[in-house]
Amino acid sequence: MSTSSGRVYVTEAGEPIHGILAEFGSPADLYHAAEKVRDAGYSRWDTHTPFPIHGLEDAMGMPRTKLPVLVAVVALTGAGLGFLMQYWMSGVDYPLVVQGKPYDSWQAFIPITFELGILSAAFTALIGMLALNGLPRHHHPLFKKDRFLSGSDDKFFVCIEAGDGKFDPDRTRALLEHAGATSIELVEE
Repeated sequence: MSTSSGRVYVTEAGEPIHGILAEFGSPADLYHAAEKVRDAGYSRWDTHTPFPIHGLEDAMGMPRTKLPVLVAVVALTGAGLGFLMQYWMSGVDYPLVVQGKPYDSWQAFIPITFELGILSAAFTALIGMLALNGLPRHHHPLFKKDRFLSGSDDKFFVCIEAGDGKFDPDRTRALLEHAGATSIELVEE
């Protein structure tokens, strides 16, 4: 694995290193470790917990997602295009008098305009969430670690990736030990 600085880290067996996985004993320990990793300047790392921890995204320094803006823009665009499509068909392309109303009577266009806005918002939310989260990812190097399997039960983890520009196996291990990790191990690709 090549890092942004061109360094490649491998194990003694010659396997490329994905990163370092550290286990913490409680949500509070994980929260404080996340603050220390953030303050150390790491950018490619993540936390793994069995349940949501309030404020963890702030401790990690994560920016707010752009998904709501994306959904709003696409929903309004979908609704606007739906309205224009109906206006063009009913008022310009094939004008037909229905119940004595004008060709471009906007009241009749509202249900389809609303539905197209909702439909485009729903698809944008689903596809945008998957794309921004990098999903689907059918394999992850952390799945090889038996210790990580308890991350969905009662364990709390921080994984710092080797692709981070600040990653150095010894200094990163020392940072995680100083943060209070109960177990630290290398994760191979």
